[in-house]
Amino acid sequence: MRALYTLLLRLVVPLVLVRLWWRGRAEPLYREAVAERFGHYDGDRPDKLLWIHAVSVGEARAAAPLVRALAGAFGDHGILMTCTTAAGRETIKQLYGESVLVAYLPYDLPEGMQRFLEYYRPRLGILMETELWPNLLAQCSRHGLPVLLANARLSARSARGYRRWGALARPAVGALAAVCAQTAEDAARLRELGARLVEVTGNLKFDVEPDAAQLAAGRVWRAQVARPVVLLASTREGEEDLLLAAAQPGRALIVVVPRHARRFDEVARWAQSRRTVQPLPGPADRVHLGDTMGEMAFYCAACDVAVIGGSFAPLGGQNLIEALAAGAPVIVGPHMYNFAEATRLAIAAGAALQARDASQAMERAAGLLADDRARARMSEAGRALCAAHRGATARHLAVCRRLLALGL
Repeated sequence: MRALYTLLLRLVVPLVLVRLWWRGRAEPLYREAVAERFGHYDGDRPDKLLWIHAVSVGEARAAAPLVRALAGAFGDHGILMTCTTAAGRETIKQLYGESVLVAYLPYDLPEGMQRFLEYYRPRLGILMETELWPNLLAQCSRHGLPVLLANARLSARSARGYRRWGALARPAVGALAAVCAQTAEDAARLRELGARLVEVTGNLKFDVEPDAAQLAAGRVWRAQVARPVVLLASTREGEEDLLLAAAQPGRALIVVVPRHARRFDEVARWAQSRRTVQPLPGPADRVHLGDTMGEMAFYCAACDVAVIGGSFAPLGGQNLIEALAAGAPVIVGPHMYNFAEATRLAIAAGAALQARDASQAMERAAGLLADDRARARMSEAGRALCAAHRGATARHLAVCRRLLALGL
């Protein structure tokens, strides 16, 4: 089965390269370091290296507590972070600067993965959340590299997909040295697929500390705006149309922050101002475009209510924990299966509300804007929830220590 998978992947590589070039029109980083996507690298690398793969922005941010913990516990090791997207690469550089090496992970071809592993020679591999690539894990096993699936999640929907391709998925999952699952449900689904040494360690995203400078700047910005602010956070294709059409008239400013930078110009048609051109919106502006990356703490601190994108179409939702940690009352849509446990906890704690559709979400946002006490209760509940669920980093670090000890 893996041979057939590899053959199909080889056939689509030319189309993937065309897509890279096309996306590079809006995001130039896609046209850089293309050789890395086939396992060709240059430059110095340390003799002792820990490797973390964070496919894109969300995973790069979620990895931050673990990266800091690994750097503190293994100071004689360098840290390599790989990604797949241009936004992920930019986020890694923004978050970690020169403290880590950064590279693209190759496409999942055997020779590219082999070149990657032979060039960097990591002592431990850490894959964030759901990055289960068959040839990558086969090559890691061949090279004797222990691989940890960190902050692992597997929704019921995804598990059904993996079961349909069991002949391909089971060997990949079985090649993992250990799994740190977010919840007991995630752990059970991964064990069913053949994972070994599965522990429930919690969600690293609860350990992510919002940037204090961004929080302070967001509060100052909100005071300067001097009217209620509703944040549409990490919206995906089509959601802006639904949410903005359902927005109730009034004094409130709606700040839209699309999930992907390539959509900024597309979403700008709704806005009367955008952050990179006019940082402070005009008093008559109804919609302000947040066209910057890496400032979600700012936006969450600047709002009175946060509506979480990716949840009004069957896309699994986006990270609501960032908003909770910043003290923003949260509203999510019906499709939060990628953050099912965090959503359940937030609703139970009184920190979030779930709407059946975009219309109800904007109706509830308007209701919260009119209820200072309800917003204050939700804000406090969100901060308390995040504080109560911290600790995943220490549990992940313990697993990393054990895996590294086995390799000595």
